[in-house]
Amino acid sequence: MPTTLTPIRTDGPALVPGDDGYDAERAGYNQIVEHHPALIVGATGPADVIAAIRYARDHGLPVAVQATGHGVSVPADGAVLVNTRRMDGVRVDPATRTARIEAGVRSRRLVHEAAVHGLAPLNGSAPDVGVVSYVLSGGVPMLGRRYGYAADHVRALDVITADGELRNVTAEREPDLFWALRGGRGNFGVVVSLELDLVPVSRLYGGGLWFGGPSVAPALHAYADWVADLPDEMGSSVLLIRMPDVPGVPEPLRGEFVAHVRIAWSGPAEQGADLVRPLQDAAPVLVDTVGDMPYRDVGTIHDEPTTPVPFQSRNTMLGTFDHDGVETLLGLAGPDAGAPYMVELRHFGGALNRPAAEPNAVGRRDGRFCLYSGSVVGLGELDAHRAAHHALHAAMSPWGTGGVCLNFLAGPDVTTDELRSGYLPDDLARLTEIKRAHDPHNLFRINHNIDPA
Repeated sequence: MPTTLTPIRTDGPALVPGDDGYDAERAGYNQIVEHHPALIVGATGPADVIAAIRYARDHGLPVAVQATGHGVSVPADGAVLVNTRRMDGVRVDPATRTARIEAGVRSRRLVHEAAVHGLAPLNGSAPDVGVVSYVLSGGVPMLGRRYGYAADHVRALDVITADGELRNVTAEREPDLFWALRGGRGNFGVVVSLELDLVPVSRLYGGGLWFGGPSVAPALHAYADWVADLPDEMGSSVLLIRMPDVPGVPEPLRGEFVAHVRIAWSGPAEQGADLVRPLQDAAPVLVDTVGDMPYRDVGTIHDEPTTPVPFQSRNTMLGTFDHDGVETLLGLAGPDAGAPYMVELRHFGGALNRPAAEPNAVGRRDGRFCLYSGSVVGLGELDAHRAAHHALHAAMSPWGTGGVCLNFLAGPDVTTDELRSGYLPDDLARLTEIKRAHDPHNLFRINHNIDPA
């Protein structure tokens, strides 16, 4: 330990700059931000997290938390960084259709454990994302149009607050924290475990339709019409991207600009096939992988990359997406645009637009679509990528709600105003009060903070 810090006792590793393993422990998936914490605690359980928080409090240091680093944002320079990836316990109770998970569990693991019992969690599209951080930001599930946000289905949370105390938070025991933690992001403490509902879904009619080159425009127009009247059991999105010209990419797609329509239908397979057919007939399809599949394979639908990269992203919630919107989007992100980013348009609506049975901080539910742009940023490219992302979202603002999707916020460029736009004004005021009550000295400030004072 350096002379400015006293030793800390933990079961997991406690590392300072220069220690073996320090660099690996501080690295996450999104490498756009490089952390330089004063101390890293590789927590193996709640006791290590408590030790880290009390240590930070006693030494006047802020606390940052990382499981997978997908949502990395503010550099944790000079902070105590708590790495929760070793806390990976999962216990599924098929009788109550619930799962209790620890802070480092990834989506892939939870899906696997639930599938054994014919159940599914309300997981997102990326199997390597940490479940707890995903849920704390609301959680937009593949089954979201049918069941709502993942945060709507949390029963209890174990959280260590700024006073170094472990609290079991439920609607009855800690109503304010229970409301705030579900959607209020990691702003109130370190959640070391949570209990959430599982749903009785064991199979999907899902996969992807890949449209290339001249088929991209008619496919996107057809998609805009198709989503106008769908049952809640149908989840979908469309990705506009130029596929890399590398081995491993299927030959029809290699180097091709494509519209990749993703399908996740949780009703009867034959009904799903009937619903998808208009898209299949809209334009020539390069590759069609849509079919009946076990839910455990849900991560193959989006097939998102797992290799750590530096990436830049932005998102905008859209209230509508008409044919003028299609043309505007194609002009900036279509086959001939030469955009440095890929774009995803994810269909919301259904239960994602309805209030939760137990209210939470995910109060702004007015978006019918989320428009997301993301790009891998090379050396010296950051300013150009920022400008390109800004131009896209400014051009699409006539279709916007004025808000963002909290789940898809990442990177150092997220502003306080942008974060606040993801909440209703009354909810912001309540979140601020709860933050000041439970973290008056802003110990948990290594994030995009709604109350930066």
